[in-house]
Amino acid sequence: MALLRGCLCRSEEDFRGLLNLENLRLFSYKEIRAATNNFDRSNKLGRGGFGTVYKGVWGDGTAFAAKVLCSESEQGIKEFLAEIESISEAKHANLVRLLGCCIQRKNRILVYEYLENNSLDHALQLQANGATRLTWSTRADICVGTAKGLSYLHEEHEPNIVHRDIKASNVLLDRDYRPKIGDFGLAKLFPDNATHISTGVVGTCGYLAPEYFVHGQLTKKADVYSFGVLVLEIISGRRISQTIHSDMFLVREAWVLYQQGSLLDMVDARMEDYQEEEVLRYLRVGLACTQAAPSSRPTMGQVVALLSRPVCSASFTCSEVAPR
Repeated sequence: MALLRGCLCRSEEDFRGLLNLENLRLFSYKEIRAATNNFDRSNKLGRGGFGTVYKGVWGDGTAFAAKVLCSESEQGIKEFLAEIESISEAKHANLVRLLGCCIQRKNRILVYEYLENNSLDHALQLQANGATRLTWSTRADICVGTAKGLSYLHEEHEPNIVHRDIKASNVLLDRDYRPKIGDFGLAKLFPDNATHISTGVVGTCGYLAPEYFVHGQLTKKADVYSFGVLVLEIISGRRISQTIHSDMFLVREAWVLYQQGSLLDMVDARMEDYQEEEVLRYLRVGLACTQAAPSSRPTMGQVVALLSRPVCSASFTCSEVAPR
């Protein structure tokens, strides 16, 4: 798909000229508004940096998610274009499927498949409140599925894609708790010959890799770091936002416990029926992903392999404790 990067297109005609419409269905504002009951608050699924997501239901009973972007925001327009460019041609079981968009007048809406169990962040909140019980099997499947989605973006999709905002609220869960990566508004296409991209720092505090946060140097290893944080959240049952301002930041706590030989203390006390060696394997992979030096972190393809077989002690070192 050929989009004009940096183009501040405003009109419907401008957008139509930029989009390869063969890969997308165009929805009218009227039909989306009707399907969401005039964007009723009861249908609100969440809110991001540049828009609000609503649940809608078509006449045949099929549900969808409509991401309504702020039409007056220049950054919102850039996000709209970036999201379409990066995800419209990406097809993978662990990526949220983009169904189409609305580009009528000032309305900029992305239409996605609807996932019944909201986000991983929502599931972790319910777990913390005792409203649901995430089994080890479910947690392990979420880790592996998310890793496979990222591996596809980094290594199989052409051109490669760096997501830049991997976090619990951007991992959505279907009715069977299968994970799908969503929200590609900050994603970057990564040229084959590039070692890194120098860019402004965006993303979510707590998930940002140190080299990206400090120097603005973006590589695929920034997503790997974020994934490692995600693994620690999933296994501990604690959201990173709960620890970000504490002396024992979740990532640092995991490294300290690893060095003390007490890594199992990270495991959510509410989780039952798991094999300690298997959980330790996942925790070690999470630590490998959060090493301070990007070169020490595995690729996402390696992560998928490591999650699928026992990790030997030589698979990574803990010589570098990830900074706060």
